[in-house]
Amino acid sequence: MSRPPLPPFTAETAALKVRRAEDAWNGRDPAAVALAYTPDSRWRNRDRFLTGRDAITAFLAEKWQREQEYRLIKELWAHDGNRIAVRFVYEWHDAAGQWWRSHGNENWAFTADGLMAERHASINDVAIAAADRLFHWDRGGVRPVGHPGLGALGL
Repeated sequence: MSRPPLPPFTAETAALKVRRAEDAWNGRDPAAVALAYTPDSRWRNRDRFLTGRDAITAFLAEKWQREQEYRLIKELWAHDGNRIAVRFVYEWHDAAGQWWRSHGNENWAFTADGLMAERHASINDVAIAAADRLFHWDRGGVRPVGHPGLGALGL
């Protein structure tokens, strides 16, 4: 199975890879998202360490049950060969209705066929008021083309 764009990445193909990942995560389908990773992909997400698609699928299902109304924007930070660094921000609310803005960085490593073999994520959460939300598009959909990115939003 191949998952273009493939390494080695250019600025253009790395940015496309990042946007495709953003779109997939905004779709919030754990099984579909997990297909972008190798069967033995290794993750560090905050303080959790995962290995394999089954663990990734279970993790994402739990995440999106807890993080309601999830909307994500990713931005390419750097790339080299088969590696991409990303910064991202997402907004969500918990079961009590408290809104959060989560800021993070990810380091990705890909196999030659474009599947992600490693993902290392560091994330910090900040409570926000509902009125302070910045990400507005249909729930479960991709960020519209005209919606500002992180830099334009001052994030």
